[in-house]
Amino acid sequence: MILIVDDKIENITALKKVLESHNFVVDTALSGQEALKKILRQSYQLIILDVQMPDMDGFEVAESISGFSKTNDIPIIFLSAVNISKEFITKGYASGGHDYLVKPFDPDILVLKIRTFIKLYEQTLELSKMQQVLIDEIEQRKRAEQKKDEFLSIASHELKTPLTSVKGYIQLAEMSVQSNEKENALNFINRSSNQLKKLDTLITELLDISKMTTGNLEYHFADFNFEPFLDNVIDVILRSNPGRNIIRSGYADFFINGDEFRLEQVLLNYLSNAIKYSTEPHPILIHVETTDSNEVKVSVRDSGIGISKADQSNLFGKFYRAVQSSSKYQGFGMGLYICAEIIEKHGGTYGVESEPDKGSTFHFTLPLTNKNHNH
Repeated sequence: MILIVDDKIENITALKKVLESHNFVVDTALSGQEALKKILRQSYQLIILDVQMPDMDGFEVAESISGFSKTNDIPIIFLSAVNISKEFITKGYASGGHDYLVKPFDPDILVLKIRTFIKLYEQTLELSKMQQVLIDEIEQRKRAEQKKDEFLSIASHELKTPLTSVKGYIQLAEMSVQSNEKENALNFINRSSNQLKKLDTLITELLDISKMTTGNLEYHFADFNFEPFLDNVIDVILRSNPGRNIIRSGYADFFINGDEFRLEQVLLNYLSNAIKYSTEPHPILIHVETTDSNEVKVSVRDSGIGISKADQSNLFGKFYRAVQSSSKYQGFGMGLYICAEIIEKHGGTYGVESEPDKGSTFHFTLPLTNKNHNH
């Protein structure tokens, strides 16, 4: 769209007629102030400015346009019948004009110039977009490399910690056996076993990350009842954490179409995090309900350290660990990223509500199957 700015309606009418006859879309303004208001609201490909206008002349309008980042590249053509000296033409270019035509002018020449300036303007916009895309891509790659380096450092540390512990406990167990201290030996073997479980979890997570990156994480969908599934997951987590109290509420006797193994990963991750980040006397609350959208919603609530607003938006991202937990708790920062991937593959949603020092509630939803209507 082209904007014509002139305080004389007869000039606007004549010029508008010429441009519209060449299929240009035209807008008009009868003053500099009106033009600036329109420029801020509307997008234009080119502006034709009369130099001699009351209150605000064409040069002042051009300078204002050049001062706005949104509009500083829009080509401006000055038209003047009065100010035709070299001094005024120079001022026109200095104020941001791309051309200065003296009346009377050849309409064909004007149309040719307009087409050329619009083409250049569009090319400039396209180049700017490409430049921004390249800048963004370079920044994404830099961040990705940085996150990858951080992840490798974390992975190295996290895998080393249980391995070192296992090595130490086995040595202590050997010494206890040699000293005929059977009870101590069994205690150290149990501790080794717990560390090996942690190591197994970390390695499984690493393999899942690798498969996700290559798009090879396998899913086996089937209809299953959510009630026994939920009871089984809670039983698994309690066997690994016999001292903890998990309180369950809500109705779960309905069918889901999904991969039980993958969904078990999600729920175990939620429950494990709740246990990891909260103190022992407080129970973990798990609630299940159906929504108006024919979905099941599962929520896991803890009374732990909580999560800041800044961290919440990144929690389900790749390689991310909350600031307050990264130095104190084990993990790659990939568990919730894997959970997000699994829930998305099942057509569900996920999220978190939390406040620092007031605990967290992690939830996910899954669509129910049609089987429930016959159940």
